[in-house]
Amino acid sequence: MTIHSPVTAAASGTWLLGGELPVRRIGFGAMRLPGRVAFDNSSVSDRGQSIRVLRRARELGVNHIDTAAFYFSSLRSANELICSALAPYPDDLVIVTKVGPRRDRSGAWADWARPDELRGDVEENLRQLGRDHLDVVNMRVNERISARIEEYVGALAELRDAGLIRHIGVSDVDADLLGRARSAAPIVCVQNRFGLGTGRDGDAELLRSCAESGIAFVPFFSIAGSGGHSGGTADTPALHEIAAAHDVSPAQIRLAWTLHQGPNVLAIPGTGDPEHLAQNIAAGTIQLTDNELRVLA
Repeated sequence: MTIHSPVTAAASGTWLLGGELPVRRIGFGAMRLPGRVAFDNSSVSDRGQSIRVLRRARELGVNHIDTAAFYFSSLRSANELICSALAPYPDDLVIVTKVGPRRDRSGAWADWARPDELRGDVEENLRQLGRDHLDVVNMRVNERISARIEEYVGALAELRDAGLIRHIGVSDVDADLLGRARSAAPIVCVQNRFGLGTGRDGDAELLRSCAESGIAFVPFFSIAGSGGHSGGTADTPALHEIAAAHDVSPAQIRLAWTLHQGPNVLAIPGTGDPEHLAQNIAAGTIQLTDNELRVLA
């Protein structure tokens, strides 16, 4: 009997994040670990299964995990789950977190952080994760922060100089905001909502310009599409036909399409299901033809 080894994240290729951190292009997003529906306190995950999924992700070669202190449900914290499952951390594991949005203890969204509050948010991530530094911190941007993005990124640069963080990224930005952020500090990644059939105008060009500058482009909701936090998708007949031709799921084709957009694209699909985890990682082996890419586009 032939025993087939499972596909690992190595099949998706590697990107040198910040010019020094080799990460597999299929990573893992922790947003849904605390609950089946993101940011829903009534949707609490099974703690044991969440820990098993994280450990299985590592077994399958994942070395890039995206998280945040505000990823929690009434009983579960994504950061605590990561710490419990994976600490002491292997040397090759890159943990990326983000600051800006805040939730109070009840789970309700609160005012976004001020520049002088970023140190406290970074230290909270450090405490929850049990680390002495964060590999990458993404500054998530909203309308208020965009007006002062240089000040916010500058505050993170001070924390980098203090040794609390290693690299800085930005999230939910356009080309102008990225340029202004880069005037305040080096930026190693852009994390935007982007996927098949979703994304802001100009993101495809932003993705390409990031590649030219050695900046990673990290899409979120690349599987969920227009469904966003709910996890729903709006699949087309063409997507189902191409999935059937490859004998994979539409979600795997969405991930494969995302990876095909450029060598600097790092996918961070999240799941609390071990089977879905294996399917997400296997998407890194799917080779779409030029004609399939045109049809999907």
